[in-house]
Amino acid sequence: MEIIYQSTRNAGERATASEAILKGLASDGGLFVPTSLPAFTVPFTDMAKMDYRQVAYEVMKLFLTDFTEEELKHCIAKAYDSKFDTEEIAPLREANGTYYLELFHGATIAFKDMALSILPHLLTTAAKKNHAEEEIVILTATSGDTGKAALAGFADVPGTRIIVFYPKDGVSPIQEKQMVTQRGANTAVVGIRGNFDDAQNGVKAIFNNKELAEVMRGKGFRFSSANSINIGRLVPQIVYYVYAYTRLLTAGRIKDGERLNVVVPTGNFGNILAAYYAKCAGLPLGKLICASNDNKVLYDFFRTGTYDKNREFILTTSPSMDILISSNLERLIYKIAGDDAEKNADLMKKLSQEGVYDITPQMRERLADFYGGYATTGQTTAAIRALYEKTGYIIDTHTAVASSVYNTYKESSGDQAVTVIASTASPYKFTRSVMSAIDAKYDSMGDFELVDELAKLSGSKVPQAIEDIRSAEVLHKTVCDKDKMQETVERILGL
Repeated sequence: MEIIYQSTRNAGERATASEAILKGLASDGGLFVPTSLPAFTVPFTDMAKMDYRQVAYEVMKLFLTDFTEEELKHCIAKAYDSKFDTEEIAPLREANGTYYLELFHGATIAFKDMALSILPHLLTTAAKKNHAEEEIVILTATSGDTGKAALAGFADVPGTRIIVFYPKDGVSPIQEKQMVTQRGANTAVVGIRGNFDDAQNGVKAIFNNKELAEVMRGKGFRFSSANSINIGRLVPQIVYYVYAYTRLLTAGRIKDGERLNVVVPTGNFGNILAAYYAKCAGLPLGKLICASNDNKVLYDFFRTGTYDKNREFILTTSPSMDILISSNLERLIYKIAGDDAEKNADLMKKLSQEGVYDITPQMRERLADFYGGYATTGQTTAAIRALYEKTGYIIDTHTAVASSVYNTYKESSGDQAVTVIASTASPYKFTRSVMSAIDAKYDSMGDFELVDELAKLSGSKVPQAIEDIRSAEVLHKTVCDKDKMQETVERILGL
């Protein structure tokens, strides 16, 4: 069955999978969603005998139906190779009776590698399939992890350039150094004086500027996105939920058909939306637990049915989740509105103009799969310390938000289902916050001293991604005001 994609804001704008990947964002500002969700065809007991690459093919072929078998297998083979430091690609680690799905074994030690390792290959293949001759300019906003993963994925890829915007004072020191030391003749990194939402809004505004698009075309460029608004980011994320389920089957931890709960630390809502799509396609998932930090806009939404971004923006120790506009939530809103693009467009217009919208009681009833919770910075710190003291296992701050929320959910609900927590980043990426949580004595140490101490405590090898930036030269020094992002793009591209 061929899967066609359409805009969440205009039922008339349709695209094949490759066209949707190439465009990134629909012309009306909407996001591309499948007009119908496919169903898994291979039994999970059979997929349990497959490796990660084989599972990826069986899942992704259902969503990317205009890619040939040869094209898709080539993209998968290029993505999930020695860039990952484990053959499993996404191993499960049991700690304190819960399974942590380690999604940080790629080149930049964050879960974004899982999708951004394959997106450049999907995108360049899509360009060839659609006879796109312009140079593709990847324009991306990041709250810390997407930026480096996208830069690493697209660096020196022929026919592409990449420009990444990040909040200058809103990422961890290691996240920033990973980005500003990135090599590649086609890469550009820009810090903005503002927060992640400012960066994301600026990128969307540039995408929607029709006059700029014309100028770009005249110069032989076209924009695309590496953010999770691109369906080419979302589909690969579905894979690791299926993979985790099948590994638990193999290990005898669950029976075929038994429901598995999933906990996801959530900012932009893409990672947990991938779990929801997996469930809609037939993966036996139970509760989808959406874990927020102090910027608890999603928690409030699930609790009240009102999405309200009109609030203080709080900088936390889990910066990749410091987000007030969760872009991928729009795909869920479209779904629970009965695939009604007009209804969704009205709600998104309210969000843009007033910063708030309310869903109907009927729409709220369709959110039964989800549970929203949040953890304060103090609770996040306590979760890191408690898990380390009990098991010796060390998690990063984002994973700790999920761990804290899960503990609260389990106590309040009594739900004893087997549960997987999406572990979205290596603790090495947030060493200062992690080590301070374990013991205040580490507060006085330097960033790389802390790295070495973490290696001793965890008994793990320092990731190559960290070793690479110990003495790396800062190559990207551009900083701009949030209202100067388009000018900066034009200057970088020489328009």
